Amino acid sequence: MAENQEHYDVSDIQVLEGLEAVRKRPGMYIGTTDVKGLHHLVWEIVDNSIDEALAGYCNNIEIVINKGNSITVKDNGRGIPVGIHPKTGLSTVETVYTVLHAGGKFGGGGYKVSGGLHGVGASVVNALSLWTTVTVYHDGKIYEAKFKDGGHIAQKLTVIGECEKERTGTTVSFKPDPEIFDTDIFDYETLKTRVRELAFLNKGLRLTLRDDRDDEDTTGETFHYEGGISEYVKYLNRNKTPIQSDIIHLQGKDEGVFFEVAMQYTTGYTDNIYSFVNNINTHDGGTHEEGVRRALTRVLNNYARKNKFLKDKDDPLSGDDVKEGLTMIVSCKHPNPQFEGQTKGRLGNSEVRKLADKVFSEGFERYLLEHPDEAKIIVEKNMTAARARVAAKKARELTRRKSDLDVINFGGKLNDCKDKDPSKCEIFLVEGDSAGGSAVKGRDSMTQAILPLRGKILNVEKARLDRALSNEEIRTIITAFGTGIGQEFDLKKLRYDKIIIMTDADVDGSHIRVLLLTLFYRFFRPIVEAGHVYAAQPPLFCIKHGKTRKYVLNEAERDAYLASLNPNTKYEIARMKGLGEMDADELYETTMDINNRILRKITVDDAVAADEAFNKLMGEEVEPRRKFIEDNAVFVKNLDI
Repeated sequence: MAENQEHYDVSDIQVLEGLEAVRKRPGMYIGTTDVKGLHHLVWEIVDNSIDEALAGYCNNIEIVINKGNSITVKDNGRGIPVGIHPKTGLSTVETVYTVLHAGGKFGGGGYKVSGGLHGVGASVVNALSLWTTVTVYHDGKIYEAKFKDGGHIAQKLTVIGECEKERTGTTVSFKPDPEIFDTDIFDYETLKTRVRELAFLNKGLRLTLRDDRDDEDTTGETFHYEGGISEYVKYLNRNKTPIQSDIIHLQGKDEGVFFEVAMQYTTGYTDNIYSFVNNINTHDGGTHEEGVRRALTRVLNNYARKNKFLKDKDDPLSGDDVKEGLTMIVSCKHPNPQFEGQTKGRLGNSEVRKLADKVFSEGFERYLLEHPDEAKIIVEKNMTAARARVAAKKARELTRRKSDLDVINFGGKLNDCKDKDPSKCEIFLVEGDSAGGSAVKGRDSMTQAILPLRGKILNVEKARLDRALSNEEIRTIITAFGTGIGQEFDLKKLRYDKIIIMTDADVDGSHIRVLLLTLFYRFFRPIVEAGHVYAAQPPLFCIKHGKTRKYVLNEAERDAYLASLNPNTKYEIARMKGLGEMDADELYETTMDINNRILRKITVDDAVAADEAFNKLMGEEVEPRRKFIEDNAVFVKNLDI
């Protein structure tokens, strides 16, 4: 044995007590310590109040962003029990906020249905906060407990006053620890989006969000929907054109599992199907969604056959055919949900599939029989989608790559890279032949491929897949990527690790970038979700002083850099030319060199918000787009360079 081996014995085994483990490894409990993790703290506390609502004891929740970026969550539920807990010797309030896996959600007695399943929410929030204050209204008394420095008890549960005997509820205030999180600034719009969603998913529950950092926002916004998920569908379709006069709402209950669906078809070509279990967004679907999709396809095929829309020789409608233009919310409330994966992204309970199928098929069959005019419109849309699917299948044949030679030479457009290892390769989608020519000359030909785009591609928000596949530029992109499209899409066949959109920093360049992002989001969404799509950030200014050339992205960076220079420094500021006007060396140095360039990764953190944005910016309705531009336009009166 080597003499210099490091000493290793029992003293090296560390035991973390109480909430220390949470502070040591916060990512294990909230996923991340970035802005997403910060907002996750709010939902852990709000979920406890929502659970009171699910149990039937709470109908009003208020969330406040306080000055100083602390959060207060108030509810009128039963209030956390205040008695001494037999296992800890502490009050139940102190137990819930200082002991991991302590809560009323394990034995089934406290809550029949719960979104916060792990029982770690309150204690984790406390562990990751500078301070936490919990106030409970119970039996005519007001109780208060205080915690500080990551969950240490600063004030044991104490009676601090009296209240009306009928008043019950819990108020929690906390201040996230800035040493734990990358930022401690809460974003109002992020909170608003989730609060609105919770209000839709919990019919009749009133949620109020207020920002006390803004002196003008004294009342906040209240979200209250007696129509529940039907109003959610109406909200999602507010910028679309429905083909049905009403929203179909179906629901049922069996063995403690409550299930409901709201749906409406629109003239659009993309589907928007979102599923939830106990208010948790199941991004990856699961048995509740599978049951509905299976029943939807079967019921519409049966109706189409029975009413002679489909002849005996016709192929049946596919799952893709019947969901074209469909907006649907699937919500399940389950006393013992089994989620697959730590992210709770997919429901695994097998019994829910049968329940979902039964509730949906019975209700939807009845709707079609009672509304023959609406049924005819729906089935005709399905059949049009089926014909387009057949046409798209034929068009897809044109995008299949038969050999590497085809990829290199199709139309002479793609200037491919030499390396064939996708993990090392990247492709630049470049605006115009001029910039494409400079990019080809200046690139690293071993790992960088260049695909010049001539003009603006088709806006796929307003087109089916078959029409998109008739567009030459889109076919070229599909062939270059190598993944296929539609049912044949295979992310493993992607030929490049990075897909980089490189357009000018002007209106036309922005439009081309949005058109490409719409294409990727609608037809290549897994590529975006996997983090393969980027936008190049060409500099706006070049600052020269002495032998130094400094490229900056915008006016703010320009001003900051100039402020950092010696006041006596003589400098020149040049506004950068468009990509097509740069020579090869300049384009490579500023925008393509991996050691100097700046790329912005395109992500889809919230599918609902992303879908709304693309529909608003690229859809049929003009008014929402005009309003967005009016609300977000920045007018430059003078540019001093």
